[in-house]
Amino acid sequence: MKIMIVDDDVHISEMLCENLHMEGYEVIVAYSGTEAKMLLEKERPDLILLDLMLPGMSGEELITRITGIPVIVLSAKADIADKVGLLRSGAVDYMTKPFEIQELLARIDVQLRRTSTDADKNLLQYHGISLDQDMHTVFCNGSEIRLTRTEYAILRLLMLKQEQVVAKLTILENISEDTPDCTEDSLKIHIHNLRRKLKATAGKEYISAVWGIGFMLKDPS
Repeated sequence: MKIMIVDDDVHISEMLCENLHMEGYEVIVAYSGTEAKMLLEKERPDLILLDLMLPGMSGEELITRITGIPVIVLSAKADIADKVGLLRSGAVDYMTKPFEIQELLARIDVQLRRTSTDADKNLLQYHGISLDQDMHTVFCNGSEIRLTRTEYAILRLLMLKQEQVVAKLTILENISEDTPDCTEDSLKIHIHNLRRKLKATAGKEYISAVWGIGFMLKDPS
């Protein structure tokens, strides 16, 4: 598990790093909101410990740019309005400085277990492809693939019916709510583009056409 610390106080960051390493966590540190934003474009930690009063981008602004990652706010601000505002903005927890490290470690454990359980329910996986039904993101061998709304809906259906032939009409019926503009003629184009994007990332063919019937997700090995 990887945790990001975002705090401009070097002593607090070092203390957190030491304790988190002792618990077996991998740690990334950012000393400003701007640095954290740049790191998040390359890294995806499992949890973020976020201070609010940061140089550059503030913690309040940064948290609005974070999606899909639990954030525990660590701040000297003790006002209830601050806590409520941050929780409504997306934080999963809020601890006022100074805090007890054992309590923080316990709260981190709770959030990571909760996230892991939710992720297991909403993550579809197939031979290197990971599709997050909550975040509507797709990763292949660790690299994110940018899909259109229609391509995502098609891939999700094929992953729900792994290695089963799915008829064209079935695909159109199942994705019609998300992509009402998709027709039998345009379906071929969407499938072609989806296959191309998967192959460009993995170097393998994942989708097989079954002549006269439809399509299926197949083992690319």
